[in-house]
Amino acid sequence: MTLSPDCVDAVLAATWPPVATRTLGPWTLRDGGGGGKRVSAASTCRDVTEREIDMAERAMDDAGQQALFQIRSGQTDLDRRLTERTYLTLDPTNVYECPVRHLSAIAPPPSTGFSVWPPLEIQKEIWALGGIGAARLRVMERVPGPKMTILGRAEDQPAGTIFVAVHEGIAMVHALETTKRHRRQGCGRTCLVHAARWAEDHDAHTLVLLVTRANDAANAMYRALGMTGGACYHYRIRP
Repeated sequence: MTLSPDCVDAVLAATWPPVATRTLGPWTLRDGGGGGKRVSAASTCRDVTEREIDMAERAMDDAGQQALFQIRSGQTDLDRRLTERTYLTLDPTNVYECPVRHLSAIAPPPSTGFSVWPPLEIQKEIWALGGIGAARLRVMERVPGPKMTILGRAEDQPAGTIFVAVHEGIAMVHALETTKRHRRQGCGRTCLVHAARWAEDHDAHTLVLLVTRANDAANAMYRALGMTGGACYHYRIRP
């Protein structure tokens, strides 16, 4: 890995932003607007005390949010403290990266990907089938910098969709989804290639993405493409 955890955090904040953030002591607290754990979890970059954990819990309780923390790889003390509070572990997540040119140099088959903004209804339908609903579409709308979706096609049909945005030369891709019919047929790979080509046109030098460790097929695809990575974070949620 060449990107630091702080760099990944900054790119994630810019390309998949919550409705609002605020600082409370050592914590960054997020209002995700229903857009999922990435935009809702509390996080910190330093060791914390039991009193500071209490403080974050009270703040989330007061906001009507279920207490949820993002634990970076290596934050073993915070992880232990939340274990002792009977928090459950959710979604261990890997990060992958590669130079944009590594993927943009691949020539995709003709008519297999189109840059689209705002996303088309068919893309929204594909995302919805994968659990990516209106609240996550609003996350995409909030991104202030260069952004785009790719509509992937196969067999002359809509086959997949992906969102990509650029922050300070780093392109992060989100919400890669393919139709059930077109899975394991190269559509995801082709969408990534088209996303990398768009990112290169917008002066990005690095492509990065996040994926849950349990998604064996996606992890295998990214490794097969020559992307490198490892553990990034997991969540702890209060039952």
